[in-house]
Formats: sequence, C-alpha cells, structure tokens
Amino acid sequence: MSNVDPDNEATYEVCTIRNDLRETARPKETIVDLLRQHAYSEQAAFGVKLALEEALTNAVKHGNRNDPAKHVTIRFAVSDEKAVIMVRDEGPGFAPDQVPDCTSPDRLPLPNGRGIMLIRAYMDEVCFRDNGREVCMMKRRT
Repeated sequence: MSNVDPDNEATYEVCTIRNDLRETARPKETIVDLLRQHAYSEQAAFGVKLALEEALTNAVKHGNRNDPAKHVTIRFAVSDEKAVIMVRDEGPGFAPDQVPDCTSPDRLPLPNGRGIMLIRAYMDEVCFRDNGREVCMMKRRT
C-alpha cells in the first residue's frame, strides 16, 4: 500500500464486488481505515464515507439496475495529501447534467435523487467519466 499514489491511477488499489449493497461494506471500511491511518479528520472521513455510500448505491441501483450478474469496481488511493476514489458500474451510463435539481420544490418530497448532490457537497472534486459509468471523487486532507 505504500506505493499507492493518488496522482497515478496505475497504482490504485482495486476492489470489484458483486452488484449487491451488502457487498459495499468491505470497500467502505477499507477506505475509511486508510483515511484514519493518514490522519484525516473524523469530519472528512464521515464525508468521504457518505459520498462513497451514495456512489456505490447509485452504481448498484441505477447504473447496474440491481442486476445480480453485474459488478461494481472501486479503485482508490489515499495519501497524506488527498484521497481519490473511483466507482464504476457496468450499466448503460447517464448524463449527469440531465439529472433534475433535487432542491426544486417539485422534487423535495421525493425520497430519492439526492446522491449526486451529496457527493458534490462532501468531496472537493467530482467528475464523471465514460458517459456516467464512473464517478471520480477527490478529497483533500486539510
């Protein structure tokens, strides 16, 4: 793990899980443990964990459409300066800029649609690749 470099994707740790929300616990625990080892604050670790939970849930439910034959791949690197996490599903993708604003009055009563907003709120940088099949998130240690 000491050779992991957030600026070099070739060095990232990789974890592939079955498309089942129960399978997401292991990668979440691993990443939060790494944040603590690198002295990220509890507030930062909480934010990363929440963003990661949202990204994984979106991948399982929306990307892979709960298909048990599909997988989710998590790639990550944590250093003293920053943590980078990428979550990729095997779904058809989506256009992130076409996701409705979850804070608009007509969407407030709906029970879903807040995941991307929470990811953006808790992470320092967020981008989507491969037509929305992969979300890339970065958190700086402050």
